[in-house]
Amino acid sequence: MPNCTSNCVQALILRPEREQRLLLCRCSRSANPPYCDGSHSPPASGLADKWRRFFSGR
Repeated sequence: MPNCTSNCVQALILRPEREQRLLLCRCSRSANPPYCDGSHSPPASGLADKWRRFFSGR
């Protein structure tokens, strides 16, 4: 149960297998709404550059 105390026998234990980040589009230029695909930003060559443009103040 989500509202159980820490010693509750019915408590849910969530162990995510991987972390995933989703970016939602607010400029309406994305080809995959509601998710941001970076269409508002200049082209980026590598995966690191693509993620960097989302967090560098654009």
